[in-house]
Amino acid sequence: MTERTTTTTELAAGPSAAATSAGPLIEVRDVRKTFSVRRRAGRFRRTRSEVHAVAGLSFEVAAGEMVGYIGPNGAGKSTTIKMLTGILVPTAGTLRVAGIEPSRERIRLARRIGVVFGQRTTLWWDLPLRDSFGLLRRIYRIPDARYRENLDHYVGLLELGPLLDVPVRQLSLGQRMRGDIAAALLHDPEVVYLDEPTIGLDIVSKAKVREFLRDLNRERGTTVLLTTHDLTDIEQLCSRVMVIDHGRVMYDGSLTGLHGLDGLGGSERTLVVDLAEPGPPIEVAGASVVRVDGPRQWLAFPAATSAAPLVASIAARYPLADLSIQEPAIESVIARMYAAGGDVSGA
Repeated sequence: MTERTTTTTELAAGPSAAATSAGPLIEVRDVRKTFSVRRRAGRFRRTRSEVHAVAGLSFEVAAGEMVGYIGPNGAGKSTTIKMLTGILVPTAGTLRVAGIEPSRERIRLARRIGVVFGQRTTLWWDLPLRDSFGLLRRIYRIPDARYRENLDHYVGLLELGPLLDVPVRQLSLGQRMRGDIAAALLHDPEVVYLDEPTIGLDIVSKAKVREFLRDLNRERGTTVLLTTHDLTDIEQLCSRVMVIDHGRVMYDGSLTGLHGLDGLGGSERTLVVDLAEPGPPIEVAGASVVRVDGPRQWLAFPAATSAAPLVASIAARYPLADLSIQEPAIESVIARMYAAGGDVSGA
């Protein structure tokens, strides 16, 4: 197959020039992926069964979105990413990225996407970081001027300058991860898939990676699909969340809407009340005291209800010093969703 002659022009112009003129950047329509698995059944017999890794998955991602794609182990996240990159071929359904069918045009698509796997590296183990970047420049045929501009930009933002001449095998996990992120972006991909990009990183390294990804999405409009078990990544980076389990979308909506789900066995918010002086537990309709510590009391109330009437009722009957509202922890919401195992509508 002959590559398009416009490839280097698109790369030089950056993501916006190569983006599709209309429609979503990622389209997934009723995609299914089934694997045949052989299991031993006795000494000489084996049985074959089918595993449905992805079962009727449908969603769209617009250019410039940063989407959290989360679910328990075995939910189908990695299978989805592998189909989006063309590594796996869907059993059924249609899938397009930047107008390209991944499994049919993997080479053409590779020039328009970037991938970072937290547990694997795309860098050359025994080469200095600088040489790994140079090899990627040749593989992606990045114009010299654009390569130098991107390299300087990402090296500066990710603080990789002192590491460029260090062999990859001598880098710490956090340093290598920052190198992998830079490597995935040198050719100006329109969409980047990040699979556990902060796994195993210390607090400082995580903060640097998150800040960089926010700037990348805001300043360059790069579309990001993020899979992670660290839900702090989702809270700090993504305004939209997709939760999948058993190969199906259970929730697709805003992070705020995810916090406010009330169909999962009673998601609750907490009203923290500081009284002027210690007193007995507050009694008010629509909430219950779950903890008392001197003048401070914690009251739980349904996440789907407004806090205003509750606050007004307490203020009218008790001497208030201060109060605040705590949203339900995203971890508890997700855990209840996994346990429920059913679809919920997005917000």
